[in-house]
Amino acid sequence: MNGEVNKYGYWFGIAAFSANAAFVVVQLMQLAGVLHYPMDEILIYGFSLCIVIPFLLEMLALHHVAPADKKYWSHAALIFTIIYAVFVTANYVVQLGTVIPATLRGAADEISILVQTPHSMFWDFDAIGYISMGFATLVALPIFKNRGFDRWVRISFLANVLVTPLIAFVYFYPDFSETILLLGLPWGVTAPLAMLMLALWFKKNREKG
Repeated sequence: MNGEVNKYGYWFGIAAFSANAAFVVVQLMQLAGVLHYPMDEILIYGFSLCIVIPFLLEMLALHHVAPADKKYWSHAALIFTIIYAVFVTANYVVQLGTVIPATLRGAADEISILVQTPHSMFWDFDAIGYISMGFATLVALPIFKNRGFDRWVRISFLANVLVTPLIAFVYFYPDFSETILLLGLPWGVTAPLAMLMLALWFKKNREKG
């Protein structure tokens, strides 16, 4: 059974990594002025939404293959991943399904409370989601040994943990600006890296049999 779960964990991890990498590329293109509304937001929210289910299933696979004495930590990581999934899915579905269509038909004033702008309700939803993702990688650390390939997974997870306070600062600093947003750029490396390293960990586990 673990062999099958490792296979699923690998492929879902690769899917999560790919969606995350695509999001980072689109975000950089937006900041560089290459993409403009509405395509920039459609792609940003779309790729962000594509991260959710693969990452959730990747972390579910981790819980199933974790050693019995580490199940508490894998379960905790899964809980924080679910919190992430619920909040960001609520945000991205609203932005893609309600806000952008309403804006394009000239009805933005009718749904202004739903728009994700700095310090709005859905901005805070996004913040809770990605801070929860950081906590998921934090509580998963004890699952991995400090040797072999486990150590590289630990390092990638720890890097994402250390970036999480920066993410919180970007979201909650009172005066938002693009300069403040740039402080969160390390997440564009640490989050996809953690997903990729975990995926490769599953692959190595499956190869070991």
